[in-house]
Amino acid sequence: MPMSEKNNPFLNHSNGIDIFPWNKNFDTGIDIIDEQHKKLVELVNLLAKHFAYQSNIQTLNTVFDQLTAYTIYHFQTEESIWHKYFANDELEIEHKAKHATFIDEIARLKNETAYIHRDLAIENVLSFLTQWLAFHILDCDKSMVKAIQAMQAGESLEDAKRLSENEMTKSMKVLIETVLSMYDSISNRTVQLMREIVERQKIEEKQRLSSSVFENTLDAICVTDKNLIIIEANPSFCRAKQASSDNIIGQSLSNLKTAFRNEIFFEQIGLDLEQCGYWSGEIYDQISDTERTEEWLTLSSVKNRSGDITNYVAVFSNVANLLELKNDLEHHAYHDSLTGLPNRILLMDRLTLALARTDRNRDFLAVCYLDLDGFKAVNDTLGHAAGDKLLKEVARRFSKLLRGNDTVARLGGDEFVILFGDLRQPSDYEMLLDRLLDSINEPILIDNDAAHVSASIGVTIYPRDNTIANQLLEHADLAMYHAKQSGKSKHILYSTLSPPQCGNTH
Repeated sequence: MPMSEKNNPFLNHSNGIDIFPWNKNFDTGIDIIDEQHKKLVELVNLLAKHFAYQSNIQTLNTVFDQLTAYTIYHFQTEESIWHKYFANDELEIEHKAKHATFIDEIARLKNETAYIHRDLAIENVLSFLTQWLAFHILDCDKSMVKAIQAMQAGESLEDAKRLSENEMTKSMKVLIETVLSMYDSISNRTVQLMREIVERQKIEEKQRLSSSVFENTLDAICVTDKNLIIIEANPSFCRAKQASSDNIIGQSLSNLKTAFRNEIFFEQIGLDLEQCGYWSGEIYDQISDTERTEEWLTLSSVKNRSGDITNYVAVFSNVANLLELKNDLEHHAYHDSLTGLPNRILLMDRLTLALARTDRNRDFLAVCYLDLDGFKAVNDTLGHAAGDKLLKEVARRFSKLLRGNDTVARLGGDEFVILFGDLRQPSDYEMLLDRLLDSINEPILIDNDAAHVSASIGVTIYPRDNTIANQLLEHADLAMYHAKQSGKSKHILYSTLSPPQCGNTH
């Protein structure tokens, strides 16, 4: 996994790894020029760091454009200073020409990145920048400043130019060229060093990640030699075998996993290991004479440069854990997350089955649609957390009163549906609902506060109400609406509603 640019130490301006280290000998004596030179050097170093880190071309172009723009701004600053002292002098004209040549050259080098290998193009840019910048500061700019200082001391323009030229002797220019050559060599080596360190850090980061995965994964993992002798085992493997790492390392895998004692088994997977480098499939580990566990094994071979197998990596995934996860996901898909009761999806499945059982047994099914009375007041006065606690307690009371083949589901909010099946007489539901209403009417204690709710219930009886599942729920819902309108804390049967009411919905 690559390091982010934010966390990469080379992109921190405060570190000491630069291809162009600033030296006080670069100071010209004019503060604004020296500050701008330092900024240019900083941008050159930043470009080198992004190059060493292998930043994308967009990032490199952004830094490159910043460097170019700032260089133009710096040239404008310099030229305004030179003009005060060298207006229309050949020294000013020559200096401006050098600035223009730099801009042209830097544009040419940038265009090269589209036609030649990026690394070579950037190396050419960095070499040019370090040499040009060092020479420009040490030779050109210092010559101009020395002439200015002479004029400020009272010398004429021509005398000042001559004094400056004398100070910048031939031997000094040879020294500058030598220094430039050294800077170029140092900068190239520094970039190479930076890239090597970055690559090493990336490798170390991958190793840390791999180590973390090995140590923290729930799968049991071990590494063996070519003879299946364990040389490394992760904590999950040790926990599964209830043994310490010291007791496991050095043992044969066949001692710890019974599947590996079967020579035919290992011969069967040997061909896959040779051809594909790995084998995966279900195996059984015999724990005792009466107990065994199912596991999913992924066995990978590790080969040396000659192609010979030197190690095996075995990953054991507990199938029981996968089944548990599958069951957990299925539970969340079909149950209400707050109360744990069946949700609408599971209710429709249960209702379909209940209808079929009712037809088969020739008895009756009561479909009851229930809405709590006073629930909104609890939410408003005690808060939504209290409302959630109340719903869970109501669900608990419902579940406690249900018989084996009954179902209670929460559709959302304070709406529930109850299915009473296996009724010998259509009226048998009444006693069950009366007990339910009595249970709900009991105060519910929530954080030392007593909450009071009741329920309005609508009921329809199948097969007297001989229709499909969705329609049965709508009929029970309509009956519940009339129960709530007629005084609450009661149940009303759909078939008792007058025909005009039966045709209404709400």
